[in-house]
Amino acid sequence: MSKDNYCALTKAGKPGAPLVFAFHGTGGDETQFFGLAEQILPEASIVSPRGDISEMGAARFFRRTGEGVYDMADLARATEAMAAFVAAHKAAHPDAPIYSFGYSNGANILASVLMAQPGLFDRAALLHPLIPWQPAPAPGLAGRKVLITAGRRDPICPWPQSEALFAWFKAQGAGLRTETHGGGHELRQGEIEALAEFLRAPALEDAA
Repeated sequence: MSKDNYCALTKAGKPGAPLVFAFHGTGGDETQFFGLAEQILPEASIVSPRGDISEMGAARFFRRTGEGVYDMADLARATEAMAAFVAAHKAAHPDAPIYSFGYSNGANILASVLMAQPGLFDRAALLHPLIPWQPAPAPGLAGRKVLITAGRRDPICPWPQSEALFAWFKAQGAGLRTETHGGGHELRQGEIEALAEFLRAPALEDAA
Protein backbone atom coordinates (compact mmCIF):
# COMPACT_ATOMS: atom_id res chain seq x y z
CA MET A 1 0.00 0.00 0.00
CA SER A 2 1.43 3.40 -0.93
CA LYS A 3 0.22 6.97 -0.71
CA ASP A 4 2.96 7.78 -3.22
CA ASN A 5 1.36 5.98 -6.19
CA TYR A 6 -0.19 9.26 -7.33
CA CYS A 7 0.38 12.98 -7.04
CA ALA A 8 -2.63 14.23 -5.13
CA LEU A 9 -4.20 17.31 -3.61
CA THR A 10 -5.25 16.54 -0.04
CA LYS A 11 -6.98 18.16 2.89
CA ALA A 12 -7.13 16.97 6.50
CA GLY A 13 -10.67 17.16 7.83
CA LYS A 14 -12.17 16.87 11.27
CA PRO A 15 -11.79 13.60 13.21
CA GLY A 16 -14.56 11.13 12.36
CA ALA A 17 -15.65 13.06 9.25
CA PRO A 18 -15.71 11.16 5.95
CA LEU A 19 -12.62 10.67 3.81
CA VAL A 20 -13.61 11.60 0.25
CA PHE A 21 -11.74 10.58 -2.92
CA ALA A 22 -12.39 12.73 -6.00
CA PHE A 23 -11.34 11.48 -9.47
CA HIS A 24 -11.07 13.87 -12.42
CA GLY A 25 -12.03 13.32 -16.04
CA THR A 26 -9.71 13.14 -19.05
CA GLY A 27 -7.74 16.37 -19.28
CA GLY A 28 -8.59 17.39 -15.74
CA ASP A 29 -6.29 17.27 -12.76
CA GLU A 30 -6.35 17.05 -8.99
CA THR A 31 -8.03 20.46 -8.74
CA GLN A 32 -11.03 19.66 -10.96
CA PHE A 33 -13.37 18.37 -8.26
CA PHE A 34 -11.47 19.22 -5.07
CA GLY A 35 -13.51 22.37 -4.51
CA LEU A 36 -16.77 20.53 -5.16
CA ALA A 37 -15.86 17.93 -2.54
CA GLU A 38 -15.09 20.74 -0.07
CA GLN A 39 -18.36 22.46 -0.87
CA ILE A 40 -20.45 19.32 -0.38
CA LEU A 41 -18.69 18.08 2.77
CA PRO A 42 -16.75 20.98 4.36
CA GLU A 43 -15.55 18.94 7.34
CA ALA A 44 -14.34 15.95 5.32
CA SER A 45 -10.81 14.87 4.59
CA ILE A 46 -10.23 14.95 0.83
CA VAL A 47 -7.85 13.11 -1.48
CA SER A 48 -7.89 14.08 -5.15
CA PRO A 49 -5.28 12.18 -7.22
CA ARG A 50 -3.97 13.15 -10.64
CA GLY A 51 -4.00 10.53 -13.36
CA ASP A 52 -0.53 9.18 -14.13
CA ILE A 53 -1.07 8.67 -17.88
CA SER A 54 -0.73 11.44 -20.47
CA GLU A 55 -2.78 11.24 -23.65
CA MET A 56 -1.38 14.02 -25.86
CA GLY A 57 -0.96 16.12 -22.74
CA ALA A 58 -4.31 15.20 -21.17
CA ALA A 59 -4.09 13.42 -17.82
CA ARG A 60 -5.88 10.08 -17.53
CA PHE A 61 -5.86 7.18 -15.10
CA PHE A 62 -5.25 4.45 -17.72
CA ARG A 63 -4.47 4.13 -21.41
CA ARG A 64 -6.90 3.61 -24.26
CA THR A 65 -6.36 2.76 -27.89
CA GLY A 66 -9.39 4.66 -29.18
CA GLU A 67 -12.62 6.29 -28.03
CA GLY A 68 -14.28 3.72 -25.79
CA VAL A 69 -11.53 1.14 -26.46
CA TYR A 70 -9.49 0.50 -23.34
CA ASP A 71 -6.02 -0.94 -22.92
CA MET A 72 -7.23 -3.63 -20.52
CA ALA A 73 -3.73 -4.57 -19.36
CA ASP A 74 -3.08 -0.97 -18.39
CA LEU A 75 -6.50 -0.73 -16.75
CA ALA A 76 -5.54 -3.76 -14.63
CA ARG A 77 -2.27 -2.03 -13.68
CA ALA A 78 -4.05 1.20 -12.81
CA THR A 79 -6.76 -0.60 -10.82
CA GLU A 80 -4.15 -2.34 -8.67
CA ALA A 81 -2.19 0.88 -8.15
CA MET A 82 -5.27 2.92 -7.27
CA ALA A 83 -6.65 0.26 -4.94
CA ALA A 84 -3.34 0.31 -3.06
CA PHE A 85 -3.40 4.12 -2.96
CA VAL A 86 -6.93 4.18 -1.57
CA ALA A 87 -6.16 1.44 0.95
CA ALA A 88 -3.12 3.34 2.25
CA HIS A 89 -5.17 6.49 2.84
CA LYS A 90 -7.99 4.46 4.34
CA ALA A 91 -5.58 2.85 6.80
CA ALA A 92 -4.54 6.33 7.93
CA HIS A 93 -8.20 7.20 8.66
CA PRO A 94 -9.42 4.07 10.50
CA ASP A 95 -12.53 5.72 11.95
CA ALA A 96 -13.67 7.56 8.84
CA PRO A 97 -16.32 6.42 6.37
CA ILE A 98 -14.81 6.26 2.88
CA TYR A 99 -16.70 8.07 0.12
CA SER A 100 -15.72 8.59 -3.50
CA PHE A 101 -16.86 10.12 -6.76
CA GLY A 102 -15.42 10.40 -10.24
CA TYR A 103 -16.41 11.82 -13.60
CA SER A 104 -15.85 10.18 -17.01
CA ASN A 105 -12.35 8.63 -16.93
CA GLY A 106 -12.35 9.19 -13.18
CA ALA A 107 -15.63 7.32 -12.91
CA ASN A 108 -14.15 4.47 -14.95
CA ILE A 109 -11.11 3.94 -12.71
CA LEU A 110 -13.33 4.26 -9.64
CA ALA A 111 -15.74 1.69 -11.06
CA SER A 112 -12.90 -0.73 -11.81
CA VAL A 113 -11.50 -0.41 -8.28
CA LEU A 114 -14.98 -0.74 -6.80
CA MET A 115 -15.64 -3.91 -8.80
CA ALA A 116 -12.29 -5.41 -7.78
CA GLN A 117 -12.38 -4.41 -4.10
CA PRO A 118 -15.90 -3.36 -3.07
CA GLY A 119 -14.95 -3.12 0.59
CA LEU A 120 -12.68 -0.13 0.04
CA PHE A 121 -15.59 2.31 -0.22
CA ASP A 122 -18.74 2.90 1.79
CA ARG A 123 -20.21 5.03 -1.00
CA ALA A 124 -19.20 5.53 -4.62
CA ALA A 125 -20.66 7.91 -7.19
CA LEU A 126 -19.95 7.25 -10.87
CA LEU A 127 -20.67 10.30 -13.03
CA HIS A 128 -20.97 9.34 -16.71
CA PRO A 129 -19.00 6.07 -16.53
CA LEU A 130 -18.32 3.89 -19.56
CA ILE A 131 -17.69 0.21 -18.80
CA PRO A 132 -17.28 -1.49 -22.22
CA TRP A 133 -16.54 -4.92 -20.80
CA GLN A 134 -18.64 -7.48 -18.94
CA PRO A 135 -17.64 -7.23 -15.28
CA ALA A 136 -17.24 -10.40 -13.23
CA PRO A 137 -19.74 -10.90 -10.40
CA ALA A 138 -18.89 -8.85 -7.31
CA PRO A 139 -20.91 -10.16 -4.36
CA GLY A 140 -19.08 -7.75 -2.06
CA LEU A 141 -21.18 -4.96 -3.56
CA ALA A 142 -24.31 -6.24 -1.81
CA GLY A 143 -25.71 -3.38 0.25
CA ARG A 144 -22.97 -0.98 -0.89
CA LYS A 145 -24.27 2.49 -1.77
CA VAL A 146 -23.69 3.47 -5.41
CA LEU A 147 -24.88 6.47 -7.43
CA ILE A 148 -24.62 6.47 -11.23
CA THR A 149 -25.44 9.48 -13.41
CA ALA A 150 -25.76 9.46 -17.18
CA GLY A 151 -26.99 11.35 -20.22
CA ARG A 152 -29.39 9.53 -22.50
CA ARG A 153 -27.77 11.13 -25.58
CA ASP A 154 -24.18 10.86 -24.37
CA PRO A 155 -21.96 10.21 -27.43
CA ILE A 156 -19.11 8.95 -25.22
CA CYS A 157 -21.15 6.71 -22.93
CA PRO A 158 -23.97 5.23 -25.06
CA TRP A 159 -27.28 4.89 -23.24
CA PRO A 160 -27.59 1.10 -23.73
CA GLN A 161 -24.26 0.64 -21.94
CA SER A 162 -25.41 2.91 -19.11
CA GLU A 163 -28.57 0.82 -18.76
CA ALA A 164 -26.47 -2.36 -18.75
CA LEU A 165 -24.33 -0.94 -15.96
CA PHE A 166 -27.40 -0.03 -13.91
CA ALA A 167 -28.64 -3.61 -14.32
CA TRP A 168 -25.25 -5.09 -13.37
CA PHE A 169 -25.02 -3.14 -10.11
CA LYS A 170 -28.61 -4.05 -9.22
CA ALA A 171 -27.79 -7.73 -9.90
CA GLN A 172 -24.91 -7.50 -7.41
CA GLY A 173 -27.33 -6.28 -4.73
CA ALA A 174 -25.88 -2.77 -4.51
CA GLY A 175 -28.02 0.00 -3.09
CA LEU A 176 -28.16 1.78 -6.46
CA ARG A 177 -29.44 5.27 -7.12
CA THR A 178 -29.46 6.83 -10.58
CA GLU A 179 -29.75 10.36 -11.93
CA THR A 180 -30.15 10.85 -15.68
CA HIS A 181 -30.85 13.65 -18.10
CA GLY A 182 -31.68 13.95 -21.78
CA GLY A 183 -28.37 15.47 -22.81
CA GLY A 184 -24.85 14.29 -23.49
CA HIS A 185 -21.62 13.93 -21.54
CA GLU A 186 -21.92 17.22 -19.68
CA LEU A 187 -22.52 17.37 -15.94
CA ARG A 188 -25.80 19.09 -15.16
CA GLN A 189 -27.04 20.73 -11.98
CA GLY A 190 -29.38 17.85 -11.19
CA GLU A 191 -26.40 15.50 -11.09
CA ILE A 192 -24.47 17.79 -8.74
CA GLU A 193 -27.50 17.98 -6.48
CA ALA A 194 -27.91 14.20 -6.55
CA LEU A 195 -24.22 13.78 -5.69
CA ALA A 196 -24.51 16.20 -2.76
CA GLU A 197 -27.59 14.41 -1.43
CA PHE A 198 -25.86 11.05 -1.85
CA LEU A 199 -22.71 12.07 0.01
CA ARG A 200 -24.53 13.94 2.77
CA ALA A 201 -27.01 11.16 3.59
CA PRO A 202 -26.83 9.84 7.19
CA ALA A 203 -24.06 7.32 7.74
CA LEU A 204 -26.52 4.74 9.06
CA GLU A 205 -27.50 4.17 5.42
CA ASP A 206 -24.07 2.72 4.60
CA ALA A 207 -23.48 -1.00 4.20
CA ALA A 208 -22.56 -2.85 7.35
